[in-house]
Amino acid sequence: MTRNDLPAAWLNPRLDSVERWLDAVTPSRWASIACASEDASFRRYFRVTGRDGETAIVMDAPPTHENVQHFLTVLHLLAGGGINVPALLASDVEQGFLLLGDFGGSTYLTALQALDAGDAASRNGLFYDAIETLVRLQQIDPARADVPLGRYHAKLLRREIDLFPEWYLGRHLQIALTAEEAQGLERVYEALIAGALDQPTVLCHRDYMPRNLMVLPPGKGNPGVLDFQDAVVGPISYDVASLMRDAFISWDEAQVIDWTARYWERAKKAGLPVRSDFSEFYRELEWMGLQRHLKVMGIFARINYRDGKPKYLADAPRFASYVRAVATRYAAFSPLLRLLDRIEQRETQAGYTF
Repeated sequence: MTRNDLPAAWLNPRLDSVERWLDAVTPSRWASIACASEDASFRRYFRVTGRDGETAIVMDAPPTHENVQHFLTVLHLLAGGGINVPALLASDVEQGFLLLGDFGGSTYLTALQALDAGDAASRNGLFYDAIETLVRLQQIDPARADVPLGRYHAKLLRREIDLFPEWYLGRHLQIALTAEEAQGLERVYEALIAGALDQPTVLCHRDYMPRNLMVLPPGKGNPGVLDFQDAVVGPISYDVASLMRDAFISWDEAQVIDWTARYWERAKKAGLPVRSDFSEFYRELEWMGLQRHLKVMGIFARINYRDGKPKYLADAPRFASYVRAVATRYAAFSPLLRLLDRIEQRETQAGYTF
């Protein structure tokens, strides 16, 4: 099997194991193997090309770090609910290898970035399909899973938030909080956790964003959905916030409100438990998004310093701008806003309180 343009770091014994496994489960089928993508976890993805030109994706998920069985549980759950997920062609849970159908290389992110600024019709078309798929995903009964899914609870939400002070503030910015700042942020964290737990719950993808949605040919059920292995039962606004406030591409507020209103109308029609008042749902989305933004800033810092993957940290300023926009609108988050002013060396505005 020919190795095409693989990163030097990928040329390790696990690659040898991948190739031996492929030869065992699909003898003499594949002619070449290349890098498909890697993500912020320990997983990596290879694209294999057959001698007849067909392609497939190999997921390499080291069992010491990744739960392949949970991936399969969610895969079957989503497929059973009509979500377009990759076909499972072969699996070896013990080694952490999966052979999956190939959705190609066009993500929503690359497609959106390639559109002309004035091409609202194409942009809306992609988002409308993503919204319809999300509504369908949220209608799936999590109890149908082969193994019970986890749920968002206070400890999990707090564990996620704690990534922000530990890795982003402490490790990346090397900021020591004053006693007042620490106390103020504690109140912010408590408000965010309480707000998340107060929301109705549904099946939650946990990373429903353009980078994990694939553009498929017409008639193939756009979008294809990837990176769903961390699915849990969680707040109904979580995946909406992930889609609207993306890590790698931003939209103006009017556009976000328009798409969110479309989701809200579709969700109500489908019988999902969204709030009857749109403004209340939008507030929940903003608070949920803020919790996620703080978590992601911590994750981006962690995978830079712990895992040697620096490219994600470059997008931290986008999340800082999301955080500032939300914190400015709600008095409960004034301690966070004041801390951002110190970090960004801005003059503190009147009216902030700890």
